[in-house]
Amino acid sequence: MLPTSEASGRRPRIYFGWYVLAASFLILFLNAGIRFFIGVMIKPLIADFAWSRSNVSAAVFLNMAVYAVAVIVTGRLYDRYGPKWVIFVSTVLFAVGYALMAIMTSLWQFLMLYGVVIGAACGGTTVPLYGAIISKWFQQRRGLVISLAMGGNCLGQFVLVPLFTDMMLSVGWRQTSLWMAGAAFVVNTILTFVFLRGDPDQLGIMPNGNVTSPRVPPPTSNGPMVSTAHPTDDLNLRQAMRTPSLWLFSLAMLICGAGDFLLTTHLVPMVTDYGLPETTGAAMLAWLGLLSLGGILIAGPASDRIGNKIPIAASFAVRVVLFVVIVYVKNETFFWIFALGLGFTLLVTAPLTTTLAGRLYGFAHIGVISGFITTVHHVGGGLWAYLGGVIYDQTGGYNLAFIISAVASLLAVVCTLFIREARHYESDLAHHA
Repeated sequence: MLPTSEASGRRPRIYFGWYVLAASFLILFLNAGIRFFIGVMIKPLIADFAWSRSNVSAAVFLNMAVYAVAVIVTGRLYDRYGPKWVIFVSTVLFAVGYALMAIMTSLWQFLMLYGVVIGAACGGTTVPLYGAIISKWFQQRRGLVISLAMGGNCLGQFVLVPLFTDMMLSVGWRQTSLWMAGAAFVVNTILTFVFLRGDPDQLGIMPNGNVTSPRVPPPTSNGPMVSTAHPTDDLNLRQAMRTPSLWLFSLAMLICGAGDFLLTTHLVPMVTDYGLPETTGAAMLAWLGLLSLGGILIAGPASDRIGNKIPIAASFAVRVVLFVVIVYVKNETFFWIFALGLGFTLLVTAPLTTTLAGRLYGFAHIGVISGFITTVHHVGGGLWAYLGGVIYDQTGGYNLAFIISAVASLLAVVCTLFIREARHYESDLAHHA
């Protein structure tokens, strides 16, 4: 049934939530291509400024640390004010940061621009916020719909990283940075003000266009569904912190982020160390992004049917194997297997963070709870991306980083399986006090 607008009494041809989904997809498409391009820029920056690999990795760490804080701040602002101005201000910072990188001349400027300004901007221009937005528009098949939006992140990396690489080889990284800044500002601003709304109530309609109560999802035969009934029973972040499940999930996400950003930061420099051309490394990074689309398109629907724990644990198990093998096998064929295999696991947790947090604690405070989990994820990512650079500078390779990553991924499998994937209520907290 098509939704009926209570404000106008008319039946719109297309449910507005699909416009929200499309806008989220396109913003993530562009911003992911820009953000993941840093892995290609590492060696050109080192060549121009004579920095060490750990110097550049330090900026990635700072970027992730600032982003981790920004996600919490933007999550709170989103819960209170909605997404529009949060995303616009973040877009301005994002564009300004990349535009000024085009004229930077020293390491401290790179640390400030990429680390602080762009890191802060990413709080409102990347995955977690859009997952929270879409979760309010769709109750049926929520995991699948969030996965579709996250597909923009994957396809952006696949399409735009090679495009920006060709541009960089043609006009240099400074001009490329300017083009990325301008594109992000124009596209994000138009889509945000025309199509993004934080809640269907703003248009007088209900999630999925339902004509029944927006607080009670309709029956479905597609497996477990997270109910938003009785929002006063939803736990806030402080209450969620009193449950073991949040800390088990957070530790797993810390390890997830570490593996993600070790790979996306150092993949291109690593394969070029072994004689492969920069364009091949960029192609691996791009295909990594495309394979991550396959991961989330499987993970989202799987969460609707079998829950969230098993897909997450399985993705970590794959990582254990790949991190062990890369220690012993380093050739072009396995570099492709390594990139594509880890790529498949890269964004499995992106749609599942929102759906699992909502299943555990409800959706009233989903912005700040998913923001906290994502903060932990990116702290782990930034720290391990930096330490990966340090390990390279000290040992001349990444083997030690891969061994530690394999052990940590095994720990993440255990943590994930011990999460109690059931609705947590305030009455349960006394048992964990």
